[in-house]
Amino acid sequence: MNARSRWLMISVGLGILLNPLNSSMISVAIARFQNVYQLDFTAVSWIIFSFYIASAIAQPVMGRASDLFGRRNIFLIGLVVAFIASLLAPLSPSFGWLIVFRVVQSIGTSMMVAVGMAIVRIYITEKQAIALSVLSVFLSGAAAIGPFIGGVLIHWWDWPAIFFVNIPFALASFFLAWRTIPQDESPASAARNMSFRQWFAVIDVPGILLFTAGLIALLIGLMSAKSSGHISLPYVVIGLAGLVTLGVFVRYELQAKSPFIPLRTFAKYPAMTWVNVQFILVNVLFYSLFFGFPSYLQMVRHVSEFHTGILMLSLGMCSLLASPLAGRWIDKSGPRPAMLLSTILMTFGSVWIVTLSPTSPVISVCLALAAFGISNGLNSVGMQAALFNSSPKEIIGVASGLFNTSRYLGTILSSLLIGVVMGGEFSFGGFRWLGVILTVIALSLVIMNWRRESGQLQES
Repeated sequence: MNARSRWLMISVGLGILLNPLNSSMISVAIARFQNVYQLDFTAVSWIIFSFYIASAIAQPVMGRASDLFGRRNIFLIGLVVAFIASLLAPLSPSFGWLIVFRVVQSIGTSMMVAVGMAIVRIYITEKQAIALSVLSVFLSGAAAIGPFIGGVLIHWWDWPAIFFVNIPFALASFFLAWRTIPQDESPASAARNMSFRQWFAVIDVPGILLFTAGLIALLIGLMSAKSSGHISLPYVVIGLAGLVTLGVFVRYELQAKSPFIPLRTFAKYPAMTWVNVQFILVNVLFYSLFFGFPSYLQMVRHVSEFHTGILMLSLGMCSLLASPLAGRWIDKSGPRPAMLLSTILMTFGSVWIVTLSPTSPVISVCLALAAFGISNGLNSVGMQAALFNSSPKEIIGVASGLFNTSRYLGTILSSLLIGVVMGGEFSFGGFRWLGVILTVIALSLVIMNWRRESGQLQES
């Protein structure tokens, strides 16, 4: 790999890490936002929802937009958008404005994730597998150490620092990307030749609007009803409207020529559908702990942001260490044994949460985090391998897109689960109930994986 290719890879890596870094740093800032803006837990949870909803929509849309306007252009514009959002977010006059800038930040960082891997695939032809694995380290590493970085920044410079820290990364990535990413071959000509109606159909704007409106309305209905402490007719109406809108979305997507989420693919390939369903549930488990544990440490045990970040580092480091070991194991034995062990570890971690008390020793906290960290490392490799095994080669691009959508649906559902269980105030009792629910989900996954594993052994 020559020097130019290395610098191109670094420029892309510095850009794409901003999305997982910002999605994970926020986990240690929830308690601080509650104090600063005098809001309940439910209201502050929208800082998480907004980012993942925007990412779930922006990444596939920007992937398609790059075919029209060029990958280099999308990547550079994404850096500018992320830079501006990170600069303005700490200046927000209200929490509502902070949500707006958070959404803009998510869109900007999603633009880079949507095209970063493609840029490396196209322009780095030597040792491409190594280059792609390095980019995966940027993504997984940023997510793993995000809570630690967030805890350190908030401890020393308060919450605006988790936005300002993006600025040097964005500047460095922009400077390097401008110099190292080659110009696209006249991508704009294709876009100019398309009518607005054609562009409207290719991006599937109606599908995106239906999905967004339905999901947000459903979340508002569920979260607000729990936060208010009683069932309120307006919230019930909003929630039902969200369900109806999502139903309309499903019907529309089944008929669309270029759907935002190709639902027909699920019906056509049941094995691939099962992988995505399991991936949703796995992400519900992992991110419920990922976002719930920092709040437990800060609001129940009154641990500082700094020490919360250090404790959460055990989750991230176990995940990073487990991933390469999982890769070797899966190469020899296939993904099923790793996925089964992952669900067993998640069950152990969930049960361990139920046994925790407000005064449990630190080693007990680390055991639960380590169990989920190792399982996440196994899943990051195992689920991807299972997807490739269950997806025909001719639709691997579509399958990868659906896989990412499943990841975001899992994270959104995890935030919803925490919000519904906790209501307006994070409490130890609610945290224990969360552990019970996670245990039930994890046990269900263990049983399903065990049956599939037993069925495969009997067939062989």
